[in-house]
Amino acid sequence: MSRISEAFGKLTKDGKKGFIPFITAGDPDLQTTKALIIELAHAGATLIELGIPFSDPMADGPVIQRASERALRHGFGIDDVLQVVSDARTETDVPIILFSYFNPLLQFGIERLGREAKGTGVDGVLVTDLVPEEAGEFASVLRASDLDMIFLVAPTSTDERLQMVADRASGFIYAVSRAGVTGTRDEMSAEAEKLVERVRRFSDLPVAVGFGISTTDHVRDVWRYADAAVVGSAIVKVVEESSSGSVAVSNVGQVVRQLLS
Repeated sequence: MSRISEAFGKLTKDGKKGFIPFITAGDPDLQTTKALIIELAHAGATLIELGIPFSDPMADGPVIQRASERALRHGFGIDDVLQVVSDARTETDVPIILFSYFNPLLQFGIERLGREAKGTGVDGVLVTDLVPEEAGEFASVLRASDLDMIFLVAPTSTDERLQMVADRASGFIYAVSRAGVTGTRDEMSAEAEKLVERVRRFSDLPVAVGFGISTTDHVRDVWRYADAAVVGSAIVKVVEESSSGSVAVSNVGQVVRQLLS
């Protein structure tokens, strides 16, 4: 059983719901990224999405776009991100998934990614722009390395697409709350609840809901019908507005604890 499956299994046993924060690797720097992983684990994260910065993040709103731009200025690579995960593993066993576009992973090398990601303590990979119809080879490599393959589904996904995702996904399924890019919103879309109901007809995997979740009320609303809430832009914005890496770690910890209160 994967670390992700174990984490969701424990939630079910304890009658609780999950919280999945997103941060961009290298924003503001890799040392702070390690500290953020550890702080998020201490603050109550079920698992952590670690974004690989990319120059053309089509699915991301302005907050995460800016985070990628800041991180890319440091000139590091995926091997450096994996080293951060390895370093963080000395202090936490919270599951970590890489959240990336396909191009950086392809440039790194898919088989190399499978070997090295598992060796450094990564638990799964979510590729935002890799559709299930074209993910067969990538999914096979991840399976061979005992890494979970996380897929996105959206309110516009057909039943055929949901069935395909259910057949190929492992760990959990990420349900996008609405069409469009990432970013905070004042109200959660009712489409999200309908989407989760549809996903459950095809899969027994846990379902996490993300895109637009930024308040305690949003988190609690998602917990009514899904297994976990994903918060990204609201956390990345805290990092952006902090005066230093250490301040960012402290501020993010406070915000996450407030979201979970």
